[in-house]
Amino acid sequence: MTKKTHLSIRNRYVLLLDLLLTVAAVISAYALRLEGTYFYFYLPSAYWMIGISLAVKPVVYHLFGLYRRQWAYASTNELKLISMAVTVASAAVAIVMFVIYSQQLFVGFPRSALAIDWILSLIGIGGFRLSLRLIAESRAAGGKRLAGKVNNVLVIGAGDAGALVVREMQKNPQLNLTPIGYLDDDPSKQKHQIHGVPIIGQLADLDRVLNNRHVDEVIIAIPSAGGRTIRMVTDICRLNGVSSRNMPGLYELLGGKVNVSRLREVDITDLLRREPVQIQNELVGAALSGKRVLVTGAGGSIGREICLQIARWAPSELVLLGHGENSIFESLLELQDNFPSLLMKPLIADIRDLPRMMTILKDHHPQVLFHAAAHKHVPLMEANVEEAVTNNIIGTRNVVEAAIANGVERLVLISSDKAIRPVSVMGATKRVAEMIILEAAFRTGRAYSIVRFGNVLGSRGSVVPLFKRQIAKGGPVTITHPDMKRYFMTIPEAVHLVLQAAAMGQGGEMFLLNMGQQIRILDLAEDLIRLSGLEPGRDIEIDFTGIRPGEKLSEDLWDEGMRYKQTAHPDIFRVEEEEIPPASSLQQTVDELLRLAQAGEKASILDLLDATIPSAAVRSTPPPDMTSIV
Repeated sequence: MTKKTHLSIRNRYVLLLDLLLTVAAVISAYALRLEGTYFYFYLPSAYWMIGISLAVKPVVYHLFGLYRRQWAYASTNELKLISMAVTVASAAVAIVMFVIYSQQLFVGFPRSALAIDWILSLIGIGGFRLSLRLIAESRAAGGKRLAGKVNNVLVIGAGDAGALVVREMQKNPQLNLTPIGYLDDDPSKQKHQIHGVPIIGQLADLDRVLNNRHVDEVIIAIPSAGGRTIRMVTDICRLNGVSSRNMPGLYELLGGKVNVSRLREVDITDLLRREPVQIQNELVGAALSGKRVLVTGAGGSIGREICLQIARWAPSELVLLGHGENSIFESLLELQDNFPSLLMKPLIADIRDLPRMMTILKDHHPQVLFHAAAHKHVPLMEANVEEAVTNNIIGTRNVVEAAIANGVERLVLISSDKAIRPVSVMGATKRVAEMIILEAAFRTGRAYSIVRFGNVLGSRGSVVPLFKRQIAKGGPVTITHPDMKRYFMTIPEAVHLVLQAAAMGQGGEMFLLNMGQQIRILDLAEDLIRLSGLEPGRDIEIDFTGIRPGEKLSEDLWDEGMRYKQTAHPDIFRVEEEEIPPASSLQQTVDELLRLAQAGEKASILDLLDATIPSAAVRSTPPPDMTSIV
């Protein structure tokens, strides 16, 4: 393999040519000024000026670094540097000339020759170095293309990134890429050219351009483009059989957001396929400002975000309660960085320990409590039925009993769409937890309510971090079934809903978010791959592993036949007439579930869950295959 040679001119040759140009500039300045008249009369001063210029100018050029530059890569910065160096050098020559002239060492001195010499030096010194770059570029552009097809490329975006892409294609013919045009929505750029490549339309013209011109590839060169724009471009390209790529910005590369696997950092909201939900600040502020607030599960993805958003409303005290010391510590550090003046109390405790919960709520006496602590991983809970019962059901009852005993005014349970017609242990235990909250609200009349939502994008244990790890490794991305669908939210959206429920709840409400249509997991994975700058099936393979125990092809947000109504928030609904079992019956069921969990009687637990929850089918779920837990 032969090593490619680049244009290389040693600095001594550059210096030698600068000396020749310096002499030529002085002689030319005198010739232009005198136009042949009295030229020989002024020749002695010209000799002096040549000598002084040869002594002064190279030194000044050296001090300005003109002999330490690679002029093949010169830019406007180097042009500024040349202008400064030539100006300073000419000014130094002029000063010396005036000093010598005052000593009458020569007779006759055309002062305007100094200005002409300055102009000619700028042209000579600058032009010489510009020619070095032009020669280097012409040699690079004249390189041989590699054997194979030359692809015509359409560039989306005529900004700095688009111009950079085109320039690289022109300078590196071995890429076998030929830019044929740009698309850009800026009206001022239409019908213009950048690097000789025309801007042939706007983004809305993409389909027409692909149909009317021979385009082999589309490159999206808008680093700030959102997910909607990128998805629209990639969808149109896919329908027209044209490949597409997304170019990350240089700031992303330098900032470490793009690694060697060419991944572009994906904004989670790019995957939603709908507009993010908004929050009504007035209600939330009134419910939280100046209040004592406690959050269980404060070290989890949802719990941490709840704490961060609560902190914005300046509660009088924020208690972070969690079972994992490391996660609580990380939450505390993040909160202290963002809200250093907020009074925060980190507490390590297990919600299954009723005496401990009673003591904590008695000591801190919270007015508002957000219950986010729960086991949520579906396959793992199928394999750990007893833990799901003791944490999700018994833990919730403990939290509620401690809250009632210590006068907590508002309590919000974070629940799941998997609690509807549950087929999994996790979903069934969350449904019983909902019953506990509703019964407590009915019994006490306090503002205890439930927030039920779908999967949360980017949370720990969700599909997005898993898919991103698989993409970073080069694939494959694993999906259980091509028709698997889910409702999705972002973490901030989920927390917005939780805070809104805390503000609107009067007692016994089941709040739901209008999350639009369910998204196929396959579509989500393909979006994530494309938004990462790769192509499904070509760069990253997708494998289907089969439905896991406890999973459904699609989820519901409420039972069939249930009615729901609009709330004051346009994106939040409330389920009406949620069935509440009698307090005594529910208490007996929970006590029995605890006894069965302590005895390790899994089969009996599943039977009791099916008998307690309407439309449940937990018992029919096959045992989990721990070799395919993800």
